[in-house]
Amino acid sequence: MAISILPVPLNVYADQQRMLLLPTDQGRAPLPVPNSTRSFWIDTPGANPLAKEGSQGTLTADADVCIIGSGITGISAAYHLGIALEGNRYTETPLKVVVLEARDFCAGATGRNGGHLTPWVFRDFSPHATAFGNDEALRGIRLEQHTAAEIVKIIKEHTLESAVDLVEGGHIDLMLNAEEVADMRTDYEAAKAAGANVDTVRWMDEEEMIANYGTSYPGVSVPGHNLWPLKFVTEVYKLAAASPQLSLALHTNTPVTSLSSNGDSPRRWNVTTPRGSVHCSYVLHATNAYASHLLPHMTGPAGIIPTRGQVIATRASAELDVISRRSWSANQGSEYWFPRPVDAANGETRPLVILGGGREAETPSYELYEADDSVLNPQVGAVLRKFLPAVFPGRYEEGAEPEMEWTGIMGYTASGDPFVKKPAEAEAFKGQYISAGYSGHGMPRAFACADAVAQMIVADILGKAWTPPDWLPRHYITQL
Repeated sequence: MAISILPVPLNVYADQQRMLLLPTDQGRAPLPVPNSTRSFWIDTPGANPLAKEGSQGTLTADADVCIIGSGITGISAAYHLGIALEGNRYTETPLKVVVLEARDFCAGATGRNGGHLTPWVFRDFSPHATAFGNDEALRGIRLEQHTAAEIVKIIKEHTLESAVDLVEGGHIDLMLNAEEVADMRTDYEAAKAAGANVDTVRWMDEEEMIANYGTSYPGVSVPGHNLWPLKFVTEVYKLAAASPQLSLALHTNTPVTSLSSNGDSPRRWNVTTPRGSVHCSYVLHATNAYASHLLPHMTGPAGIIPTRGQVIATRASAELDVISRRSWSANQGSEYWFPRPVDAANGETRPLVILGGGREAETPSYELYEADDSVLNPQVGAVLRKFLPAVFPGRYEEGAEPEMEWTGIMGYTASGDPFVKKPAEAEAFKGQYISAGYSGHGMPRAFACADAVAQMIVADILGKAWTPPDWLPRHYITQL
């Protein structure tokens, strides 16, 4: 394998993890910066009709549930609140839910990610099984497969395939050196031995990859999709707003600056913004990387670490039937890319490819503790420009400038897994919940985690015991 031509360090996950776990006092996360880079997903004309929704006029002052964050977690949680309340109306009026967003609608990680919806079939099974046991590792797989299946089900039931640019082309993981091949084989065999269904997995050697895809690295094929994440979240918001169980309000450009207790009032929490306050009974932190701004105890390796990712939109030199419709990842998932559908009606034949990654080039920090998405890292950008021409010679132009380039802030945890937290018994957090910390792998997990936390809230509202769904890893569930 001609790994010497690759512009990015390989197999650096262990070193990134070592840096992530170093004790450090970086302080709580800031609020999202107001002047973020322009993302293809957000800033394509017409892509974000809800961008400024509720940013002017009167702020909703009273709510049953206040959701902080309008990405896939926050909006999916609103949707699942409506689903969970079907047939269980606890009052004569709908549940009053308000969503508060610091910037434009869905302007955080969901509006800036790679657009992949690929559940893991076996990848990373061994470290998860070692840390948490086989049952938990299998639940992690089931959660991701449940997420992808439910998202695709919603899209197809409401005929949204074109609206969200759903592509069902499958996914290929490239293995760039022998160490990566060995790790993938170890994970595969461990998952298979534990009872995971690996029937959909297909291994491809260098000769097959050269013949079919023009790259000299072996690959492993699994089911997968890609889509326009912001457009999907927009459609989910519409479905939630139409629920008869909910009275839903959205206020964008309304950052939450603090939370304070309302004492013995039924509206336990006072949610403060520059536009005024919202009094609510329940608070859901759907703020991912920014969680520690309102929850200072979640700073550092024991909590959620803001981490900057970078993405480019670059035009392929070959046509779509040569590039293929598949999504891809490589280098332990550090690089990830897929071709957008071509606009054949306007004569487009060469696809625009969305490529993210390159953090490995920024050593020793790996962009950890970076919460500013108003700037680009030139070192990471240089890697992204060189990566695809190196992996697929002749199919991407060397030296070509991307059509767009942007950054976004991810939330990383020590385990690599999210927190789906319920409140402790102490009054300090009663009625507060969180679902956050997806470690760059949120699209296959956030929708289901939001479902679980919405179930927790509804169970509390109805005075019922909550039973975790079988697909939810128990180590995700902790107390706030």
